[in-house]
Amino acid sequence: MPISLDHTIVHSRDAKEAANFLTELFGLPAPTPAGPFLALRLDNGVTLDYDHMGSDVTIQHYAFHVGDDDFDVIFSRIRDRALPYWADPFHQRPGEISPHGGGRRIYFEDPSGHNMEIFTKA
Repeated sequence: MPISLDHTIVHSRDAKEAANFLTELFGLPAPTPAGPFLALRLDNGVTLDYDHMGSDVTIQHYAFHVGDDDFDVIFSRIRDRALPYWADPFHQRPGEISPHGGGRRIYFEDPSGHNMEIFTKA
């Protein structure tokens, strides 16, 4: 049997707010309760299981490989919300899109401060 990632727990200041934020940006179905978590299912079957931690959140990095059309839609939603975005993971190039790897990539923060990335080519 091949080894694959099934789920990961995302510590959040507010699980509902964080899960809904990504659901809306990515145009995914609403998160569903999974025990004490809110599970957001991605297209490849992996779930992000959001856990409410209050203010005790260690910032993590989450990267999402998306198609060109999805990048355009997500990026449009980011701009419509006037969310800050950067071309690099250290947030040194604000308001830019990185052409790294021959595709496009940007970084932005979710409501808990996690460093989120969308990119079109690995």
